[in-house]
Amino acid sequence: MKKFKKGDIVLVTSGKDKGKTGEIMQIFPKKDSVIVKGANLYKKHVKPTQNTEGGMVSRERALSTGKIMLTVAGKPVRVGLKVEKSGVVRINKSTGAKI
Repeated sequence: MKKFKKGDIVLVTSGKDKGKTGEIMQIFPKKDSVIVKGANLYKKHVKPTQNTEGGMVSRERALSTGKIMLTVAGKPVRVGLKVEKSGVVRINKSTGAKI
């Protein structure tokens, strides 16, 4: 179990999108990176095909997990992992509450 899951709302803590919040759309555990909706955008030139129109398209690039923080109730929190009888649980480092 990792500290971040698909669907979590996170805050970007560094880079050009510092301060933005977004939802995790995809996780790459081997690369230790995630794709956050609306953050780390880049422009891609797309050729027209029969089904799609050509032009420039904005897409998200992967961010390192070291550049994001999980948000709970709109506030960023540090996440820890705790082993219990039911399994591994994510906890808030400052309060010790389960996430």
